[in-house]
Amino acid sequence: MNLAMLYSFFAALATLANIAAQDATRRLYAGPFELLASVIIGTGVGLVVKYLLDKRWIFRFKAANVRHDASTFALYVAMGLVTTAIFLIFEFGFNHAFETTRARYAGAAIGLAIGYVIKYRLDKRFVFRA
Repeated sequence: MNLAMLYSFFAALATLANIAAQDATRRLYAGPFELLASVIIGTGVGLVVKYLLDKRWIFRFKAANVRHDASTFALYVAMGLVTTAIFLIFEFGFNHAFETTRARYAGAAIGLAIGYVIKYRLDKRFVFRA
């Protein structure tokens, strides 16, 4: 499998993990800020899944120690702030425009797809440098 296909597959897995975590959160918690809570938890789950897959299989990164891995993850998260903004704009935009859970999840998937293309370039250049 070539790198682009593998990266796309991992992006799809992380997207599914994100949306599944959002859905599980909303099923387990119905209260103030439930949508916000579900998005935060889903984003966190997707982020960790994607980091673990990217560092091992896409960038073949091996941290020197736990501290190095933590600082790399922090940089990975920082690069993800821009792409997370794209994802959130699409997710909340679709939620506002169509007012359905399906539309919100579709917006999340579109935003994540766009964000992952940008994220790969940022990660290659700034996070997992050779």
